[in-house]
This record gives sequence, structure tokens and C-alpha cells, in this order.
Amino acid sequence: MNPHFFLLEGPVSQERLAWIEECLKFYFVKLNPGDLLHHAQSHEGMFTFLLTGDALYSLHDPATARIWEILLALPSVRIICDRHELALRGVSIEGLKMKHPDQILDHNRLGIGGQASFWNDVARIARQHEQPVPSTIGYLQLDSPYMHRSSLSAVMCLNAALEAHASVEFYAYLDGVHCGHHDQNPTEFDNIGSGLEEICNKAAKRRLSCQMIACSRCAAARGYNTWDDGQGQIVSTCTIKPCRIRNLYEMIDRFAKNHIILGENVASIQMKKEGQPSSFPLEEPGRSPPVTILITTTPYGTERAFGGLSFAIACAAQGIPTQVIFIEDGVYALVGNHVQEADARLFNLQDVIDAVAGSRNLELYAFQPSLHQRALTKNAKMNAVLDIGTTELGQLLFLPPRGLQSGHRRVIFF
Repeated sequence: MNPHFFLLEGPVSQERLAWIEECLKFYFVKLNPGDLLHHAQSHEGMFTFLLTGDALYSLHDPATARIWEILLALPSVRIICDRHELALRGVSIEGLKMKHPDQILDHNRLGIGGQASFWNDVARIARQHEQPVPSTIGYLQLDSPYMHRSSLSAVMCLNAALEAHASVEFYAYLDGVHCGHHDQNPTEFDNIGSGLEEICNKAAKRRLSCQMIACSRCAAARGYNTWDDGQGQIVSTCTIKPCRIRNLYEMIDRFAKNHIILGENVASIQMKKEGQPSSFPLEEPGRSPPVTILITTTPYGTERAFGGLSFAIACAAQGIPTQVIFIEDGVYALVGNHVQEADARLFNLQDVIDAVAGSRNLELYAFQPSLHQRALTKNAKMNAVLDIGTTELGQLLFLPPRGLQSGHRRVIFF
């Protein structure tokens, strides 16, 4: 069986790692108790955590390192670290490696050119999830280049995917659309625009497909001029040649396919096509991988929460079984009565939630432990958002909707 995996690049808080720990305990205790009894360690690992960027600090921070120790005591859990990023940050994991030599890996896989890269490990795992050759690996980019290192990760990831003989797709959403801006000219960073163009050229030489799609709403909000060429094609002079500004639904069409889609903070949960169905069935399950959107940020400080909810609404509208879980700081969207002036153009997230409540293929949940940790109570009027605890969260992640024909669930952190 292919492993479940989490790819984490952003900071990993104690709260986040704690609910991940509880979900894995649910998986083993409730769904696979035999694995706990036999405690068989798989070389590949049943759960693989791929850590890069600031997520690596969680291995050193005492509050989170303690939880990692608990996770590593579970059957078939392994961690693959980005050795280059460890060295860049001066983070040592030798203590953990001494305790768990077979589960903590920081010697990254060699590529075709003989250079070791964490992203070769990522591409190999993502590539295993789809047969036969050729495969496709996608990457969802939410952040702008240069201010955020995740844009460089996207370039390295897609390059590694090409080395694994996979076609590549790049999806630019929210500030991620800036990655496709033309005439980027950084003096102290790798040029992300040029990197994406080189990926497209490499794909063509290897006779692999390459698609790069930017959300038109996000692009328009950020001043990207477009026009219709009269033949139904949207044209922009603001972007690099491979990047196409398109309606969000065209991007979502790619999410309806069965390939693995990576990003700064994502997970892929393998689904059994037989066995116990989820307690939360969706109306018309199909072949598309179900999508779980974790809204983890406050509602108005950034566009993340609104962007995550909008993305989920678009997925559901395209027939993809979609769950939205307000968790961590995301629960602030459900607290109190949000009021804005009548002529304000700012979105009211609670109004959006009310408007989409009951939509087909869309389910909304509030993670009660996050509310309790903040001494908060959900607005009683938000009754379309169902309360869940750690057990229900485990069910939502690991138990497939009835009639599921896809092999995995996409989990995306917003």
C-alpha cells in the first residue's frame, strides 16, 4: 500500500501536531488495531512526514519534539527531512536520529545529475501514487515569490517531478499568481519566473505535458490585465509565456483528476475502496479525489480564509466531494456576530458561509478542541457548520465517502 503522507513547509505549531497525533491514534486504535499489536515497522512507512522549511524547527522545539516522539512510537511512521534546509537553519536532529535511526531520514535521494535533493524523495512518493507511466504531479502555490520561500520549493518540486518522468502542472492562486509575472529580475534570489519557464522547456524536450494556470479573479485583483482574443482565449501581457490566466473553475477541473497535487502544506490520505464508509457521506461521490480544506487562519487579516472557502465552493460546484474544516485560528470565523457597514466592499465570511450552507458536495465543520483551547464559543446561528472532535476529524480524514472510486483524499491547509 502506498503511504499516507504530509508535506509540511510552514511552521508546525504544538496545536497542529497535537491534532495530527490524535488522528493517527484514531487510525491505528480504531481502524487498524492489529498494527499496534504487531508493531510492524515498514521500510517505506505507512505514514510519511516530509519536512522542509520552517517545519523543521518543530523537530527541535521541546513542545513539538515531545509530540514527534509519540508519533514515532506508532507503527510505520517515518520522517524525511530536507537536509539542505536543516543545514541552512543550523538545526540538528542527531538526537532524534540516535533514538529512531530507521525512521528519521535526512540523506536525500540522488537525482539524474547526481545531486541529492529532498524534492527527489517527494517526487518519488508522489509518483508512486499513480500508475502507469506517464504520471502527473501538480503543485498549488498560494504565496508570492521572494517574500515566501515556498515559490522556490515549487520550482524545485516540479523539476524533481520531471526527473521522475512525470508531467507537471502549476496552479497559482491568491498571491501565488505573482510567480507568473513577466520580467522578474531578483538580484539576491533565484528567478522564479525564469525557473517556471525552464520547467516548461524541459517538459517539452522530454515530451511531457506542462500546464501553468493562474486564477483570473486573483490576477485581476492584483492588476494583471487580460483580454479575450475573440476566439475564447484569455490573453495577458503581464505573465510569462507558459502561464495562462483562467477562470478558477478551469483550475478546479484539474483537481477533479486523480494525480497527486502538492503544495506548501498538504497531505494525501490513501482511501480504501472497500470497507467501512464514512459517517459523513456526501451526496454524489464519484471518481474525483475528495478535497478537505483546512482553514487555519483568522478570517480578515489575510485572504487565506476567504480564499480557502472560495476554493472549496468551486470544488463542490464542479462535483468534487468537499469538506471545509475550521481549525486552529480558523475557528475565529465562526465566533461572534460579524458586522460590516452597508457600503463596505470587504467580504463578511459569516455571510459567505450562510450563503453556501446546504450546497451539494460541500460540508462545513468546526473543530471543537480549537474553540475550547481559545475559550471561544461558536455563534449559535452558524448551525450549518457541524461541531466535530478528534474522533470525527479522524473519521473525516481516513474513512471514504460511500461509493468512493478515487484512491486518495487531498488535504490542503489554508
